[in-house]
Amino acid sequence: MIDTQIRHTTEANGNVFADLGFAPQEAQQLKSASEQLIMNKLVLMNAVSEWIKENHLKQAEAASILGVSRPRISDIVNHKTDKFTLDALVSFVSKTGRSVQVSLV
Repeated sequence: MIDTQIRHTTEANGNVFADLGFAPQEAQQLKSASEQLIMNKLVLMNAVSEWIKENHLKQAEAASILGVSRPRISDIVNHKTDKFTLDALVSFVSKTGRSVQVSLV
């Protein structure tokens, strides 16, 4: 039998890093870096999704061209950022014929 009783909960304050005990400044930096990573992944996923639409490709066709399974294309189209590294997404975009530029601010 699985125990499903909730024993303890901690109310979140909107920053998981602060909730984990990081110092306020470090927690904010970690949160900002995490948000930026997610935004970068979304930009790359959108580029792949647009390529699929522009070329009227089925997910299976896109998967074959990009060298991945059809469910991986579904994950891209559905913006499942946690399933991909930035490197993998850059590689996919490159395979669509587009280039990726990185700028430091």
